[in-house]
Amino acid sequence: MQEYVVNRPDEGAMNRILNQNPSTATKTILRLAWQAGLLRDEIQRLTWEQVDFLDGKIVLPDRSVPLPDELSQWLWALRDGRDRRLETVVLSDRDQKPLTPQSISRLARTALDKEGQEKVRLIDLRHDFVLRQLEEHDWQYVSRITGVEAAGLNVHFAEHLETKQISTRIHREAPMQVDEFALWKLLRAEGVSPAAVTLWLTWQLGLQLEEIVALRWEQVDFRQEMIFLERDQLAMTAGISAVLRELRTQEPEAEYVLTSPRSRQPYDRTRLSKLVRAALVKAGLDDLSLRDLRMDCGFRTGGEGKIMAFVQKNHAITRNEVMELLQVSRTTAYNRLKQMVKRGKLTQVGARYYLPETVVPPERQGEVILGYLEREGFAYRQDIARILGIDASQCRPILQRMMTMGQIMQQKQKYILPPLTKEG
Repeated sequence: MQEYVVNRPDEGAMNRILNQNPSTATKTILRLAWQAGLLRDEIQRLTWEQVDFLDGKIVLPDRSVPLPDELSQWLWALRDGRDRRLETVVLSDRDQKPLTPQSISRLARTALDKEGQEKVRLIDLRHDFVLRQLEEHDWQYVSRITGVEAAGLNVHFAEHLETKQISTRIHREAPMQVDEFALWKLLRAEGVSPAAVTLWLTWQLGLQLEEIVALRWEQVDFRQEMIFLERDQLAMTAGISAVLRELRTQEPEAEYVLTSPRSRQPYDRTRLSKLVRAALVKAGLDDLSLRDLRMDCGFRTGGEGKIMAFVQKNHAITRNEVMELLQVSRTTAYNRLKQMVKRGKLTQVGARYYLPETVVPPERQGEVILGYLEREGFAYRQDIARILGIDASQCRPILQRMMTMGQIMQQKQKYILPPLTKEG
């Protein structure tokens, strides 16, 4: 197998080529390779319809590439000076006809050699684009705009970076949130691909990857709309049923639900995982994993209902109570509560979580307390707890903060408005 060599170009030489070379075709070719990371065939086939000046991107069949300002200005000027009937971007300077792939390589080779870049190939300009992106962005973003899978980034490009390794772990600063709109859009675009079927079965039914690769058609009962597993029998959703029915019509003789088109055998677990990861990255769902989707499924089908029932019965719930109720870790309990807060299912006040309609939200607590004191003249702590809908023990930090700000004052066990506030 030929060694994968990366020869990075000299930036000064590239700028001289782009500024001084008289050939418009050559400049366009080199800009698309170096400034957008396009492959030779992509450069040759690129049409103006694929250049989205409004949103600032080049739209390719498998990905979208952001348009740098310099490249955008160059392409805009090029388009402005062209006959609008000519759809192909890269044309011969002589006869304004599309170039062959060989001609594109020859023009690039001549320009690079003239500036002392003899070892640099057209593909190296794309490689340099990938490396520049990796120096500035995370791997998910780079994979999405270049179409290079995470494994390829690590194998071919990591050694050229200071860290010598590209971390493909998902790091989150906030709890995982499933963007359902983006996920539905991805599922529609993927149709009945192995990645789509895997995502459907994981997100809607919570299947493990091992269960998906081993799933046989004999376990799928379309009459009862059920999938039978060793551990359980699961009712198919309408979406899963539709996808599996369509897939079955395409593979009527297959034994397994997901079969590799080459070997006609079940997919390897690792290979299927890579296909799913590539689809997620392409769709911009960089930080989403199959484990996240299983957790979301479990939470939607059981966890959230248990939490809501507990809160309805006990007025509030804490993270420790969620840990015990669902038998999950402290972090998982926190993330699930945060999800419910974000979706408006719960309202957080301190360390407790309430039904939104039963409590005053934190941002209105001060306003409600001041309004009560203006009407009633004073209040005990239990009065404050009652009007806010929270436990009396939670009132202390709220009242202490308002006293520190000079909004209220304390008279023994009573809370009142300061004299100046009363006079105002």
